[in-house]
Amino acid sequence: MRSILIKLLFFFFIASSLQAQELLPFVENYNKSDYQGDNQIWNVAQGKDNAMYFANNHYLLRYDGVIWEKYTLPNKTIIRSILIEGDRIYSGSYKEFGYWYRKDGKMKYVSITKKLRLFAEKDNEEIWKIFRYKNALYFQSFNDVFIYDGKHIQKIKFPFLISYCFVANDNVYVASVEKGVFKMDGSQIQNPKGWNVLKNTVVHAIEEYQNKTYIFTQKKGIFVDEKGILKPWNNALNEVLKASTINVAKFIKNNKLVVGTGNRGVFIYDLTKNTYENIDRNNVLMNNSILSIGFDKENDLWLGLDNGIAHVEVNSPITFFYDNSGLLGSVYSVATTSKGYLIASNHGLYEFESGNFKMIPNTQGQAWNITKINNKYIIGHNDGTFCYENGSLVKTNKISGGWNLSKSIINDAYFQSTYSGVLVYNDISKLTEHKTIQNLSKPIKYVAQNRKNEIWAADNYRGLYRVLYDDNYKTIKVENITQQSKIKNDFGVKIFEFRNEILFLINNSWYSYDALNNKLEGNKTFNDSFKNITDVVAIDEDHFIVLQNGVLYHIYAKGNKFIWNIIQEKYYKGKLINDNLRIFKTQNHYLLNLDDGFISLQLKYENKQNKGVKIEAFNEGGLVQNDSKIKFNTELKINVISGIYGASKPNLYYRLNDKSEYTPVLNGLVVLNNLNSGSHSILIYKNDGANFEKVSSFEFTVAQPWYFSFWVIVLYFLLIGAVLFFYYKWNKLRYVQKLKLQAEEQKHQREILEMELKAENELNVQEYEKHILELELQTKSSEVAGKSLSIAKQSEMIENIQSILDSEKDFNKLKSEIKKAIKINEVNKHEWETFETNLNQIHNEFIINLSKKYPHLTPKDIKLCIYLKMNLSSKEIAPIMNISFRGVELHRYRLRKKLNLSQEDNLSKFLLTL
Repeated sequence: MRSILIKLLFFFFIASSLQAQELLPFVENYNKSDYQGDNQIWNVAQGKDNAMYFANNHYLLRYDGVIWEKYTLPNKTIIRSILIEGDRIYSGSYKEFGYWYRKDGKMKYVSITKKLRLFAEKDNEEIWKIFRYKNALYFQSFNDVFIYDGKHIQKIKFPFLISYCFVANDNVYVASVEKGVFKMDGSQIQNPKGWNVLKNTVVHAIEEYQNKTYIFTQKKGIFVDEKGILKPWNNALNEVLKASTINVAKFIKNNKLVVGTGNRGVFIYDLTKNTYENIDRNNVLMNNSILSIGFDKENDLWLGLDNGIAHVEVNSPITFFYDNSGLLGSVYSVATTSKGYLIASNHGLYEFESGNFKMIPNTQGQAWNITKINNKYIIGHNDGTFCYENGSLVKTNKISGGWNLSKSIINDAYFQSTYSGVLVYNDISKLTEHKTIQNLSKPIKYVAQNRKNEIWAADNYRGLYRVLYDDNYKTIKVENITQQSKIKNDFGVKIFEFRNEILFLINNSWYSYDALNNKLEGNKTFNDSFKNITDVVAIDEDHFIVLQNGVLYHIYAKGNKFIWNIIQEKYYKGKLINDNLRIFKTQNHYLLNLDDGFISLQLKYENKQNKGVKIEAFNEGGLVQNDSKIKFNTELKINVISGIYGASKPNLYYRLNDKSEYTPVLNGLVVLNNLNSGSHSILIYKNDGANFEKVSSFEFTVAQPWYFSFWVIVLYFLLIGAVLFFYYKWNKLRYVQKLKLQAEEQKHQREILEMELKAENELNVQEYEKHILELELQTKSSEVAGKSLSIAKQSEMIENIQSILDSEKDFNKLKSEIKKAIKINEVNKHEWETFETNLNQIHNEFIINLSKKYPHLTPKDIKLCIYLKMNLSSKEIAPIMNISFRGVELHRYRLRKKLNLSQEDNLSKFLLTL
C-alpha cells in the first residue's frame, strides 16, 4: 500500500511539470464510406508518386488527395503489411508476398512467391511486417523471416513466436512473445545484455533517438537503453501509456514522439517542451485504437485506425481548440490568460483552465468581444460591459451590446460601439466613467478616429456616419457620408484601420475620405490589391486577415508590398461566423474565432504553396494521356493531384480553352461533359489571392461524332448519290407525267373552251330571243296604243255622227254621211279581244302583284289600274271601258278608297311604284 502511495505521489509530482495542451493539430478523418474498404488499417506509407497507400485487410488502398482506389490480390487474401521502395509497393499477405506497380492509371500486382514452396501446408502464416536491412528485404511472419535480395529468398525459422522485428542502431531486433527481445546476426540470435526485464512482454516498437534506444511495450510502458542499461522511461506520460496499451510508436521531426495506443488514441509528446497532446475520440478522432503510423513528405501523421484513417497535421502552423461537447456554443471572441483562455460565446463568458470549461457567474447570454488592455480584459456583452482582472469579473456599465472597443489613433481615448450608439472612455482604467456621443442613438458596429473631434461610425445595418463634436463631446454635426457620396448599396459597412489611415469596405469596394470634397473616394491601392473582399480584420500594423470568395488569407504588409498566405478552407469551412470575425494577437500567434472553438495560427507563417501539380485524366474508366483523343459525347474526369495534404496544399483553379474566367478546382476533380469535337486544353493555376500562376496543363482532342466518321461520311455520299439518282428518276417520271397532264389539260381546256363557246352562243341566242321578245312586247305595246288610238277615233266618229245628226236636216244625205263615218272608223269585235289579250300580256306581272297585294279588286278595277298605269286620261279611258267620263271619275274615286289612298296621293304615280 505504501509503495502504491509513493508511486502516486511521484506521478503527481512529475505531472505538475507536464502541461497537457488544449490546442490540437488539425485532423481529417476518413471512414469506410469514404474509401469503401474494410475496417482495420494495418500499414500506412507514402509512395514516390506522393499517393498514400494503406494495407486494409482484403484491399490495398490508394489515395492521391483526389480519389480513393482499392485493389485486391489475385487470391483475395488479407493484406497485412506494405513497404514502398521506388515505384514498387511491396505487400505481405497470407502465404504470399510480392509487389505492386502503377500502369495506365491502375495498380498491377506481381507475386514474388508464386510457384515457390516457401510456406508449409500446416503453417498459418501471414506477413505482418516488411522492412529493409542493408541490401535485402525482410518479410516477417509470426514464425519466420524471409530474406529477399532481389533474386533469391532465404527462409529463417525461429524456435519461438515472433511479435515483430525492428531495425535500430544498425541492428535487427526480434521481439518474441514470451522470451524477450533478441538481436539478430544473420541467422543467429542472442538476447541483449540487461534486457531480461522484457521477457513475457509484448514489444510493439523499438526506436533510436539521440543515441538512446527506446523499447515500447504493450502494457509495461516505455523502456530506455542508455549505455547498455535498460530502465523505464522517467516521464509522467509513461504511467499514462501503461494503461493505454501501446500499439505503435515513432520519433518524428521537431523532437516529437508519437505513440499510438489501443484505447486512448494517439499521444504526441514534445520532448523539448515536455508537453503532450492526446488526440482521441473525446476530441476529434473517430476511433481510439491506433494500429499503424505513417508519414508524408510534409512530416504529417497518417494514422491507421481499427476503423478508419486519420490525417493529423502535426507540422502545420495551424492548431485548433475544439469543443465537441456543445457546452461552449459559438465563439465570438477569445483571449489568452496566464492560466488558459477567456472565451466569449453566445452562451456567455467562459474560463478555460487545466482542460476544463467554467462559465463565469452572471454572464449568461451573448458575449460579443474581448479586448485586452494591459492586464485587464474588457468584455462587451448583451447585458453591458464587464471587466475581468486577476480571475475576478466586475460589471462596469449596463449599456447593452458592446460590439467593439477601438483605440483612438490620436490620443488614449477608447470608443465602444453598442446597440444604442457610441461610448467614449477618456481613461480606460476608469471604465465606470464614460460619455455618450449624442444624436447617434442607433446600433453602431464599428468606430474609428484619426482626427481630433471627429469619429467614424458604421451602422450595424447600413450607413456610414461622420460625427463632429466639441472638446466636451457635445455633438456638432452628424453626416451620413455614404448618402452624401451617393453610394446606393451601403449595407454592412466595415471600418479598417491601416497604418494610421481609415479605410472603408463597402459592397466589396474600398474607400477613403476626401476631406476637400467631403465625400468618399475609391482607394486605388486597396481596390487594385484586394478585390472581391467581403470582410477584413486587423491583427497589428503589418498584419491583417481578409475573406475573399469564402477563403481566408493572412496578409503581411511588407513595406508597400502585400504578401498573401492562404489559410486552407478545410480548416474553417462552414464554421466562420459571418460579419463577426475576431482576432486576438498573443506573442507570435493570433487566435481566430469559430463556431465550435478557435484557430491558432503563427503570425509569421508564409504558405509557400506547392507548384508541382500532376494531372491524371480518365475517360470511360481508362487513363487518357496528354495530347490524346477521346470519344465524342463522353465524360472526361481530370484529377488535379498536388501530392500535398497539409497546410501548403495549393489553392487551384482551372480555365478551359483559355477562357477568361477562373473556375475553382473542387476537391481536386474537374469533370467535363458535352465537349465539342476538336482540340481542347485545360490550364491549371495556383492562386495566392492576388495572382494566378500557371502550374500545369493538359491537352486533348475530342473525336468527331460517329455520324461524322470516314465510313459514315462515305455512306453519306452513297446515300446522297442514291438520293440524287432517284431524284433524277423521279423528276424524269414527273416530267413525263407532267407532259401527259399538260396534254390532258390542254384537251380539257379545249373542251372547256368549246363548252364556254357553246354556252356563250346559247347565251347569245337567249339574248337574241330576249331581244325578240322585247321587240314583240314593244309591238304589243304599239298595238295596244294603236287600239287605244282607234278607240279614241271611234269616239271621235261617234261625236262626228252626233254632230252630223244635229246639223244635217236632209235625211238621205244624213244617212249617207253617217254610213260614210261609220265605215271609215269601224272597229270589229276581234280587234277588241286582241287588244285586251295583248294588254294583259304586257302587264301580266303588274296584274299578279296587284292581285296579291289587293285581292279584293275586281277585273274592272284591275283594267282601270292598267289604263292609269299607262297614263291614260279619264277621257281616253271612258270609251275603252264603254262608260262615260263621269263614270270613269266615279270609278277612280272608288278605286282610291280600295287602295287606301288619301286625297293628296297621286293614283297614277302610286300604281307605277307597284
